[in-house]
Amino acid sequence: MYNTILDHIQKFVPLEPSEIDILQSSLTLTQIKKKNLVLKEGQICNTMYFIVKGCMRQYIINSKGTEQTLQFAIENWWITDYLSYHNHIPSHFYIQAVETTEVIAIDKSVLESLLVQIPNLERYFRIVAQKAFGAAQMRIKFLFTMSAEERYNHFKNQQPDFVQRVPQYMLASYLDFSAEFMSKIRAGKV
Repeated sequence: MYNTILDHIQKFVPLEPSEIDILQSSLTLTQIKKKNLVLKEGQICNTMYFIVKGCMRQYIINSKGTEQTLQFAIENWWITDYLSYHNHIPSHFYIQAVETTEVIAIDKSVLESLLVQIPNLERYFRIVAQKAFGAAQMRIKFLFTMSAEERYNHFKNQQPDFVQRVPQYMLASYLDFSAEFMSKIRAGKV
């Protein structure tokens, strides 16, 4: 059950057998039911979630009361509210299971201890954070430079399985257009 996260870590940094033992003894697998929230706006985020199986999303509720999806996380991806997590401030986000999801949830105090015991984990999390930041930068670029139809087609080409996996209204909000517009795009009416 922990092979997924261990394989992912070892793609980026080597771990000694003793470090693997320490890591495994510190991890627990948790199941989050579909639609359940693990974080609400206003709460302090003290946990990072590694997706073993399933899908989660981070979203806000905008001034019109509409959910706006900012991030999805699927197998082998991490999700958290980094600002709340690192600065111990109330979150501006919600994190929800899109599907029933198996995660390895690592509490901040546990992670801080692991980083001291396994120095290579510091490098692993730096690499993961850099990759996530780069992906966020590209998403912002696409939002500013592509039409709605181009964003949909680009996402569909980059993540073909994912398009079928999440509810269309969530995908539409992630791509920054309405569910009605999504229907028109999918029907070829745009």
